[in-house]
Amino acid sequence: MRLTDLTKGATAFVERVEDASARDPIAQRLRDLGFVPGEPVRVVARAPWSADPLLVQIGSTRFALRRAEAERVSVNLEDVAHGAGAMA
Repeated sequence: MRLTDLTKGATAFVERVEDASARDPIAQRLRDLGFVPGEPVRVVARAPWSADPLLVQIGSTRFALRRAEAERVSVNLEDVAHGAGAMA
C-alpha cells in the first residue's frame, strides 16, 4: 500500500521508500526526514480532489508532500518491523 492510499487520520508504518532512479535525491531526502522502515506515519490532511499536497506526520514533525513524493513511500497498517499491531 502507498502513503497516498491512506485516508485522513489513518496511521500506518513505513515499509520502504522506493528510488525512482539510482541515487534518487528525493527518495534519499525522504529517508533523511525520517521515512524509514517501522516508523509510524499519519495522514493529517489531504488536499481536495486528489490534488497536492498531502500533510503527513512522523513523530512530532509534519510534512507537506506532493502526491508524487508520497507515492514513493510504501506503508503497512501493521508494524512488521516490530511485530506490533496497527495503531488506532
